[in-house]
Amino acid sequence: MTDPAPSSADPAGAEHFDVAVIGTGSGNTFLDERYAHLKVALLEEGVFGGTCLNVGCIPTKMFVYAADVAETARGAARYGVDAHVDGVRRADMVGRIFGRIDPISAGGRKYRVEDCDNVTVFEGHARFVAPRTLDTGTGRIVTADQIVLATGSRPIIPDAIARSGVDYLTNEDAMRLEAAPEHIIIVGTGFIAAEFAHIFSGLGSRVSIIGRSGRMLRHLDDEISAHFTGLAGRRWDLHLSSPVRSARRRTDGTGAEVELDDGTRLSGDALLVATGRAPNADLIGAAAGGIDLTADGRVQVDEYQRTTADGVFALGDVCSPHQLKHVANHEARVVGDNLLAERAAGGRPAELRAADHRFVPSAVFTHPQIAAVGLTEAQARAQHANVTVKVQRYADVAYGWAMEDDEGLCKVIADRDTGALLGGHIIGAQASTLIQPLIQALSFGLGAAEMAHGQYWIHPALTEVVENALLGLEL
Repeated sequence: MTDPAPSSADPAGAEHFDVAVIGTGSGNTFLDERYAHLKVALLEEGVFGGTCLNVGCIPTKMFVYAADVAETARGAARYGVDAHVDGVRRADMVGRIFGRIDPISAGGRKYRVEDCDNVTVFEGHARFVAPRTLDTGTGRIVTADQIVLATGSRPIIPDAIARSGVDYLTNEDAMRLEAAPEHIIIVGTGFIAAEFAHIFSGLGSRVSIIGRSGRMLRHLDDEISAHFTGLAGRRWDLHLSSPVRSARRRTDGTGAEVELDDGTRLSGDALLVATGRAPNADLIGAAAGGIDLTADGRVQVDEYQRTTADGVFALGDVCSPHQLKHVANHEARVVGDNLLAERAAGGRPAELRAADHRFVPSAVFTHPQIAAVGLTEAQARAQHANVTVKVQRYADVAYGWAMEDDEGLCKVIADRDTGALLGGHIIGAQASTLIQPLIQALSFGLGAAEMAHGQYWIHPALTEVVENALLGLEL
């Protein structure tokens, strides 16, 4: 159903629901058969499926894989294979990728609108106008016993660019370009910037990167960040430690010209802003709903994903500092369980499930891939008195020889006194997969020595880089 007529049973015109969910990304994932007996309002102002499906994780990785294929062909000579890239059919890529994604998004909307009798879809910008009372943005007001905020985040645009009037791209529209720019300027040095730099350069564009930080991916372990910055400088034109002072259209009316604080001027066919994403907590009428925000603008939640307003929960980018889809999905499962637990308790204290944010892994699908879990070396030394660290090169294991890899590193960090693994950081091919044994060890309390010696490691698989790093720790 969509946007129902006013209920004659409610003289105020507001319709009451058992549960209202704002956002159809991860917020739409827990509404399973357990909720079939409840009256649910689902509110969405954009495209069904959220950031990950439509403009984030999934389409970017489909482009990343194509860029990986192109890079592999260009580098094949080192293996005695003569190969080259004849061309990149970007329009075909766009059609292949969004020809799969758009129907999934449309199908998700159709399912909720037409096939879920207990769900009413409101398509507009929802915001609180009173505690547990929402203006749906469709001309209707609804109330609910329980409300879930899953409103995600949006791109941050630096003031110098926002006020310039120059045309710019973000992750939300850059992938729809059917013609690749010859030269693209990317503003930002984080996850999004690094991934799009790989996509565009791998598919044939010249890339310039501008950042206020002196390093790429500065949130990572210092050694990994510095190593990646060095590798990035070989592939891309880096302008670090100097933010954008001004921007304008080129004199021919296309592309953009930017001036940096150090006086450097750059001219490109396209300008991509990738300076991070801001939680949409400021767009929901939080004060009217009795919802507190954190100092950095997120919805404040406790370990059960409850906000400061009774009956209101939150999940994903609107409340999480991690801004990762796997975190949002985990929080959605927690919220789904806790909503039902509270209802079953009938006003009595409920036994709630806490979210587990102890060991949140992350990966950057750039070139080479990067993955991390646990503490950085600096964090470990700040928190533990006796730390041991081992950095293992891909080039020192047999599969690394096969790959002729002189870039990859695996870094593991442990407490020398207890043998506890504290962190793992990998930069190189398949990093997002190779990190998984370290995630598992941290999550289940497996010590570094026990992990290294207590199982078989397939020879000569690339996982030996993790094994040898663990064996090299001084425990």
